[in-house]
Amino acid sequence: MHLCILENDDLDPPLVQRYTRVAAMFERLFAQAGYQGRIDTFSARHGQYPASFEAYDAVLLTGSRADSFSDEPWVVALRERVTRLLQEQHKLLGVCFGHQLIAHCLGAPVQRAPRGWRVGRQAYDWLGAPELLGLAPGQKPRMALLASHQDQVLALPPGATLLATQPDCPVAAYALGDQVFCIQPHPEFTPEVSAFLLDKRKGMLGEPLYEQSIGSLSEPHDGLALARFMIRFVQYGLSA
Repeated sequence: MHLCILENDDLDPPLVQRYTRVAAMFERLFAQAGYQGRIDTFSARHGQYPASFEAYDAVLLTGSRADSFSDEPWVVALRERVTRLLQEQHKLLGVCFGHQLIAHCLGAPVQRAPRGWRVGRQAYDWLGAPELLGLAPGQKPRMALLASHQDQVLALPPGATLLATQPDCPVAAYALGDQVFCIQPHPEFTPEVSAFLLDKRKGMLGEPLYEQSIGSLSEPHDGLALARFMIRFVQYGLSA
């Protein structure tokens, strides 16, 4: 396999020494999930793209502190690229901002979340086949991941299948056939990264939400299982 990561943010300086860059968090996670293929990274935020996407089995769009619906020139340029990739039937993966931007390009509404920030460890109902997440058929189809977002996809893109949901984030993950898989929370985050972002936004979040979210980070999350699913999706789509 050969993946392209379009990186849509720069890490804050305190995180650079340990994590290097946003794409490196995905590289680390995918390696833990058993991925042995090649990964090329381009900083869309800084206007970098491959000359051609033809060599890639899939293109992954990372998170970002930017709004996917903004008029920032680099975001507008990224939406134009993604629209072409969709039209040309390239396989796409989107996380957080990437999830929202792809949905926007597919015609779904994306705005500020009605209930505000969703942060810390979040639990979701998994609506896909349990075995796609490594769950036994009788196991409760639940998934927990680390989240950090104030924007949301407000309605499922036309023709898409809902794969994960919760009351405060109804469109938490979706697929469009075997071409697109997108997820709102961050499988690549570690508790350390989440804690850094919570500390950074403590004043904005307020003490009750901050304390609740910091406390949630001691519980396990399913980032590794979701990474295995993403790799499998690139290879086989939604086939179990």
